[in-house]
Amino acid sequence: MNEGSILVLGGTGFVGRHVVDRLVAGGYKVLVPTRRFDKARFLQVLPTVTVVAEDANRAEVLTRLVAGSAAVVNLVGILNESRGITFQKAHVDFARAVTAACQAAGVRRLVQMSALNADPDGPSRYLRSKGEAEAIVAASGLDWTIFRPSVIFGREDRFLNLFAALLRYAPVIALANPDARFQPVYVGDVAQCLVEALPRPWTYGRIYPLCGPNVYSLRELVRYAGAVTGKSRPIIGLGPMLSNIQASVLEHLPGSLLTRDNLASMRKDSTCDGESVAAFGVVPQALENVVPSYLGPTAIRSRYSTLRLRGAR
Repeated sequence: MNEGSILVLGGTGFVGRHVVDRLVAGGYKVLVPTRRFDKARFLQVLPTVTVVAEDANRAEVLTRLVAGSAAVVNLVGILNESRGITFQKAHVDFARAVTAACQAAGVRRLVQMSALNADPDGPSRYLRSKGEAEAIVAASGLDWTIFRPSVIFGREDRFLNLFAALLRYAPVIALANPDARFQPVYVGDVAQCLVEALPRPWTYGRIYPLCGPNVYSLRELVRYAGAVTGKSRPIIGLGPMLSNIQASVLEHLPGSLLTRDNLASMRKDSTCDGESVAAFGVVPQALENVVPSYLGPTAIRSRYSTLRLRGAR
């Protein structure tokens, strides 16, 4: 790679915070653009990080940010569409803009975050858009690497934390598609794999699925969240018809707890053999070794405490 900062797009998000932290630990200079500068102050305590108030969705801004960078990491993604922010815009159009900016600036190294089961012919709009974005990156002629994680867990996740919140207030959990299978991967492991891949030519043109060591059904994950939080509740599994009805109602409520597109994504098991994590010298963390530290009754719930402490070292 050339000299310069690593441009991290989506650096203020859940995965992005951990990627930036590990890049800093690896001695890299990091550039993180954000439209909400006040929401990224926690990154400014990290040495070698520059946070700029810029909208990378604007082509001229993106081109300027890419120019002079040593590499680009694209972590931008959404789980649900809202207020004009569509999968097409966030995944497909943005991937096209990023590759075009890299080509124009002569920046060859690009790391793209995708999702397990990404496929232009996939069962959901989310997975199809991720698959289309992959195709754009793969056809770019750049030195690209694509990562496909299963569902990601960690202190700020929107997965197990969501279950924990529901379990605090709901006397019974009516669970759509309870037998859907996942192989959750720790956010720190995802970030470490990405950082390890960044300077290594043998990862160019490769797609890596990322999974943790164990497979769980959705029912088992909700039951585990209840056990850890001390808020175990009866779980009623819903069949296909009731699952679809539940999703069609919930997707219109604040927070979009479950959408029909989410449900469609769960038709395919989010599992893999886990070998790709080991390829980067990472021993995948088991969910049971990490989750009690942030969901347990005595857990310290400071959202960014880890990053702040590491930034002050």
